[in-house]
Amino acid sequence: MNQQLKICDVSLRDGSHVIRHQFTCEQVASIAHGLDEAGVHMVEVSHGDGLGGSSIQYGMSRVNEFELIRTARSVLRRAKLTVLLLPGIGTRDDLKAARDLGAEVVRVATHCTEADVAQQHISLGRELGMQVGGFLMMAHMSSPQDLAAQARLMESYGAHAVYVTDSAGALTVDGARERVRALRDALKCEVGFHGHNNLSLAVANTLVAIEEGATWIDAAARGFGAGAGNTATEVLAAVLDRLGKNPGLDVFKLMDVAEELVPPVMQKPTMIDRAALTLGYCGVYSSFLRHAERAAEKFGVDAREILTEVGRRKAVGGQEDMIIEVAFELSQRRAPTDS
Repeated sequence: MNQQLKICDVSLRDGSHVIRHQFTCEQVASIAHGLDEAGVHMVEVSHGDGLGGSSIQYGMSRVNEFELIRTARSVLRRAKLTVLLLPGIGTRDDLKAARDLGAEVVRVATHCTEADVAQQHISLGRELGMQVGGFLMMAHMSSPQDLAAQARLMESYGAHAVYVTDSAGALTVDGARERVRALRDALKCEVGFHGHNNLSLAVANTLVAIEEGATWIDAAARGFGAGAGNTATEVLAAVLDRLGKNPGLDVFKLMDVAEELVPPVMQKPTMIDRAALTLGYCGVYSSFLRHAERAAEKFGVDAREILTEVGRRKAVGGQEDMIIEVAFELSQRRAPTDS
């Protein structure tokens, strides 16, 4: 079991949401090198919304993502260079370009009920000789049985692993356990887990996922990811070491990355503040946080009200434009009427 665990650090992809996609090549090189030295098995690098995500809707990257991927490739010696792709945002050509630059792993992400849109990208990843993970995002919105049915589709397309992806950080421990168990029972391929800490359950949920047989495990140094952040890599490593399940991670080196390299890049620490807590409480996509904060400031409304309404409407990744609409509507309800 210990040797089967594969830890993917997503700081240089999920963390892109935190800093509004403003990574520099120097920052990517520094953090990627530190993670590689610490024994992380995969290091994910791309725009927060995956390949092709740099846009007005999702946020423009400061540096072209392919330059960031090339930079990471130049410093990684052991870890596999990993990218994320959301069909409808990233294209087949984007994936081919990332592969040409040395990406060895791709995770193809869809909403938890839309696995069928991933077929061509998962198949292409296999054709390109890459390891392929399927990402079923917003997993709390599907029952374990329905999620397993979607996972079987991704497996049939060629995925080496399929993830329970807690994009909203909304899963309780039992919810995470039930979904990972359902996938493990339904699949022959490996199972993964990607957690967010909006309810302060990321590490607990990740440990439960491992207990239930998940072997592709996502984490981020210092929790550097959307919302209240991801499962913290250094914390997970320390706990796994205490449990005798450390898959080769250097706990102290991960502590150093988390304390010395990541904080200077962050605009503010990931924390469970009232807006981030609302994400988990209302089941809202974690990357909506920064968008909601900007809209709240622009329209003079509470970010929690925006997120609550977005959650009520069951918005999913790719519907960031709904945030502006909701904020405007809330502001109009508050606007004084003419007497």
